[in-house]
Amino acid sequence: MKRLLVLLLFSLCIHAHAQPAKTEPPKLEVAVNRIQQDNLHLYEVNANGAVQAPLAAVWKTLTNYEKMNEFVPDMQSCRVLSRNGNEVIIEQFGTAHFLFMSKSIHLIVRAIEQPMAAIDIALISGDMKHYESRWELQPLADGGTRVVYSGKLVPNFYVPGILGTNLIRSDIERMMGAVLARIDKGGA
Repeated sequence: MKRLLVLLLFSLCIHAHAQPAKTEPPKLEVAVNRIQQDNLHLYEVNANGAVQAPLAAVWKTLTNYEKMNEFVPDMQSCRVLSRNGNEVIIEQFGTAHFLFMSKSIHLIVRAIEQPMAAIDIALISGDMKHYESRWELQPLADGGTRVVYSGKLVPNFYVPGILGTNLIRSDIERMMGAVLARIDKGGA
């Protein structure tokens, strides 16, 4: 009987070690502040998270613009209008949700790519008074990559002050979470 108990415990230990480790979602830090700059009330956004993917895989996912709508929440379409060297003109259609309302968003932006390092995005036209953002990639010692997103934005429609900060934080958390999860699943 004692021998059976030892074998049972041994098999449970082997089974426990044989189980694949549960993958935790990438750790994410997000901060949103409302600031005043050039007579505008801007939302300043800073977010970052680390993924186990190498720099090249992260770059491939972030620059595969036409597939972004497959995993970025509330983005209906994203297409490249033109490409000239490291400059890419992109058109995006999406939806912003505020409480029980939703607003269609159309943007045309210019992305300036610095391969394997950063992407700077600036508004050309669309449903924002101001929009600029930057994606930075930082290689980590363990072979992974830290993905850093920062930006400043002013919607072209009313967003209530403090409530707006919380709504934008929630949107950025969803967007960054989806991007990091896509990269961890194998990317583009």
